[in-house]
Amino acid sequence: MIRGAATRRIVLAGSFVLPASFVFGQALPPLSVREAYEAAQAKRIVLVDIRSAGEWADTGLPQGAVPLDVDATAFEVRLAGLRLDNPGKRIVLIDRTGAQAMATVQKLAGRGWRDLVPVRGGVLGPGGWLAEKLPVTAYP
Repeated sequence: MIRGAATRRIVLAGSFVLPASFVFGQALPPLSVREAYEAAQAKRIVLVDIRSAGEWADTGLPQGAVPLDVDATAFEVRLAGLRLDNPGKRIVLIDRTGAQAMATVQKLAGRGWRDLVPVRGGVLGPGGWLAEKLPVTAYP
């Protein structure tokens, strides 16, 4: 560990402040929406849309994404089930703008999850899924 690393901070997306050790030492770097799309299509990752059912209905789901509301009962248990059903694949979280996915990755990293990756820009943010004109699937 680099001396003094615990006091360093990194600002992400203008308002997120994370310890440098989290960003560089314990978490995987975020994926762009295009990287997430290509990896999901190649079945190298499990793409999980953590928004709510109302948001899925408004915009559709990113093609290939599993809908799993982060605020639903037993979210973490269901996420663990996805991990068990897909051994060796990283779980990639996408949300509205990227902020909630990053916060969820950080929260779960504190509980021992090391293979979660957020998607930059989310579905509706700058550089997000819809801005890049990537395909969506109607919900439900």
